[in-house]
This record gives sequence, structure tokens and C-alpha cells, in this order.
Amino acid sequence: MRRILLLLLISGLLAACSTHEPVYHFAKGPVFGTSFSIIYEYEEGKSLDEDIIQVMSEFNSSLSNYDSASVISRLNNNDSKVVADRYFTECFERAHEISVLTGGAFDLTVAPLVNVWGFGFAKEDSVFPGLIDSLLEFTGYEKVVLKDGKLIKNNPGIMLDASAIAKGFGVDVVSAYLESQGIVNYLVEIGGELRCKGFNPKDSLWRVGVDKPLENMLEREFQAILNLTNISMATSGNYRQFYEKDGVKYSHTIDPHTGYPVRHSLLSATVLAEDCMTADAYATAFMVMGLNKARQLVEADSSLEALFIYSNENGDLVTWASEGMVDKL
Repeated sequence: MRRILLLLLISGLLAACSTHEPVYHFAKGPVFGTSFSIIYEYEEGKSLDEDIIQVMSEFNSSLSNYDSASVISRLNNNDSKVVADRYFTECFERAHEISVLTGGAFDLTVAPLVNVWGFGFAKEDSVFPGLIDSLLEFTGYEKVVLKDGKLIKNNPGIMLDASAIAKGFGVDVVSAYLESQGIVNYLVEIGGELRCKGFNPKDSLWRVGVDKPLENMLEREFQAILNLTNISMATSGNYRQFYEKDGVKYSHTIDPHTGYPVRHSLLSATVLAEDCMTADAYATAFMVMGLNKARQLVEADSSLEALFIYSNENGDLVTWASEGMVDKL
């Protein structure tokens, strides 16, 4: 009996010695027309990188406007054989909810307008008022519904662009995969949108920088540093994605109501929410709404926190932070 107990004890010690201690793994690369960076704590000598890439590839095949074989591209082209998958369905339903809550400031059907201004997945056209008016006929979240996996449009010319919500949703999908593997400490970032949980390699809160909204910066400067955990964050701004033509700057944020790029004092909107899909969509909506309306919505919704950077009448950068955001600065 003693020998059996001794053997069991030795076996247990050997098993304990052979178990790899958890370490932090780092993965990065191109995805969704941008880049990703992921840090996660997992067993030493093991990696989930290939599985993560596979998850992102499957997601991309659903919601990428740049992949002609993706679900969203086929639905845009009125392919009667395609049926919406789970990624498209969840994205569409949440986008519709946020469209309603923001009075249409967020709208997936903005694709033709984004394209004509040169920020989408097609080449820029010569823009004139009559063209914008004609494209507004195809714009409006209420003009399209999803029923039994089929996208029903009021007009076959309606096209969807999920770029203002898909990166955030992709963050959620990768995060959910990591959690399914028992990972409790991670940070997932795709194109600047992110979700973090637990603690960083220094066993402290994750520190995330918010860029100062300045054009043509040779090096990044931070307007603020946030200490975060168990939350998602997304930032939208007009200070980098724009083009200048005939002396006029056109931002990449298009107002679905007017068909034109927004022009107001709000330069950057950073949003915290439970999931990154929500944070991503609201960050875009707030850039459409402008400072005052965005502030009112944040103050009325306890599930959202925000940091807005805007220019005052003197051209100086000014920040406004919601109460919950202030605690994280």
C-alpha cells in the first residue's frame, strides 16, 4: 500500500513538473484591410495563433466588402442563393438596433455614399449634388430587413458597408474564442478597436492610449491614457482618413441623412462599452452626430462611456469625458 501511495506521489510530482507554466503570447499581422495585435496568457510552449487566424478568416468571409465571395458582397450583388450566416445576422441585427437608437446616424446602407466619396471599396466618382440626391434613394436602414436568412431590400441598388462595425465585431469574435479556451488575461486589438480582460504581463490594468487628433504626425502623440480591464473600446476620428481636393478637406465619415462628409468641431470619439461591436458603431455614430448630440446620448445611456476631443472657437484641442471615463484616465 505504501509503495502504491509512493508511486502515486511520484507520478503526481512528475505531472506537476511537466505542466507548462502560463506565459504571455504575442500575435500580430494583417487582417480585414488593417492589422491586428493580440496578447494573451496561455501555456508555455503552446500557441493559439493559427486558430486565431482561422477564426478571423472565417469572419472575414462573412463581412468583408473587399472579398467578392463574402456573404455581404453576395448579398449586395443580390445573389439569390446566398443565406446570411451567423456573423452577418448578428452584425445586421445589432447595427439596426443602434441605427434606431442614434436616429439613423449609424447606417449600414451608407455604402454607395462612402464609395462615391472615395472611402469605400469602389473608386471615387465625380461628386455633384444631383448624384448625391440620387444615392440617397438607396440610403436608409429602414429600407432593408433580414428575414429567414434573406436580405429584403426596398430597392435592389441598396448596398451595405459594415466597415464601421465589423472590426469591433471581429474583436468580440476573437475574444470569445480566447475565453472558450479558458483564457482570462488578454488584449485583442484590430485596427485600433480593442477588448481587454484581466491583467497585462505586469499584473496591472491594461494601459491604452488615445491618439491626439493631429494631421500628418511623424510620431504618435497621446491625448490620454486609459487604465482598462473587462471592457471594450473603439475610437473614430476624421483627422487621418480624409482627402483634399480643390482646397477642400473631405472626412471619411459620411452623414447618412445628407450624403456629405461631416464638418464640425468633433475630431475624435472614443467609446467604452461591454462589447466592441457596440463601441465601434457608436464611435462612428457620434462622429456623425457631433459633440452636443453625442454628449446627450452618452449621458442618457449608462452602458456607454465616452471621451470626445474637439476644437474650440480658438482652434485649441479640448476634451470632454463622461463620469465613468474620468475614473479610467
